[in-house]
Amino acid sequence: MIRSLIDLLRNLQSEEDCRLFLENIRWHGVPVCPHCGSKSEEHYKLTNGGVFRGLYKCKDCRERFTVTVGTMFEGSHIPLQKWFIAIYVFLAHKKGISSTQLHKDIAVTQKTAWFMLSRIRYNIRYNADIDFGDITQVDETYIGGKNKNRNAGKRLKNTRGRSLKLKAPVMGLLSDGKVYVEPIPSASKWVLHHVINSLVPKGTTVVTDGWYGYKGLSENYVHKVVDHHRGEYVKGGYHTNSIEGFWSQLKRGIIGVYHLVTRKHLELYCDEFAYRYNTRNLTDGERFSQFLSIAKKRLKYRMLIL
Repeated sequence: MIRSLIDLLRNLQSEEDCRLFLENIRWHGVPVCPHCGSKSEEHYKLTNGGVFRGLYKCKDCRERFTVTVGTMFEGSHIPLQKWFIAIYVFLAHKKGISSTQLHKDIAVTQKTAWFMLSRIRYNIRYNADIDFGDITQVDETYIGGKNKNRNAGKRLKNTRGRSLKLKAPVMGLLSDGKVYVEPIPSASKWVLHHVINSLVPKGTTVVTDGWYGYKGLSENYVHKVVDHHRGEYVKGGYHTNSIEGFWSQLKRGIIGVYHLVTRKHLELYCDEFAYRYNTRNLTDGERFSQFLSIAKKRLKYRMLIL
């Protein structure tokens, strides 16, 4: 078990060390063919110049494979050690790490570092299933800069309040200490109700603030309203403080580390912060190992820039 960044650097010094570590995480000592699913210690080990470097041949389907086939590392020319360092610091830093900083830390180009971070976020995105319990806190927020901070020639007109020209609305649902975050087209009643109805079991308790978009939830839920405009922050033991605390982490991370997030990639960044929040009770080493076990989605660069 990796317990710290120093531990990672000490124990995973070579590509061979990283390969064996990943094989233990994925296969638990017994190779599994990603093509046919055959699990056996009798898969052929293919050598190059008399040296085995992790290339197997399935004894059943005869296809060749390595431990990276069927994972986010498949086809990557970046050494596993650099991947592991990037994943570890990305998951361990509470507010993430920018591609500008990562490219300096692991000696790759900024473009490569950005792609690596995007591929990590992509795998987090597909592992965000949450079971909502008896009480769900629901809130919405807006991500984006202020019009007054724009260059004088780029300032927009008619951008009062919750203008969608400047900011992107994001909806969050928190239950049993875990959060689900989703960018939404608007904070209208139809959109908010649609998200809640599709995720939260009917008959459970939903706690919101006084925003008009939540009106009518009492038809399907036990709806508790904490009206901040009236100075209410806890009412009858119910509150939205937890989801609002998550918003502070998300916004501080975007402002302080990433500075700017486009609407196109906003969903990936939201899932990034949600994953770290939902695994906050794990140690950094446990979170790192857990991620390696679920990182099976391969994001190609052309998909990222379309």
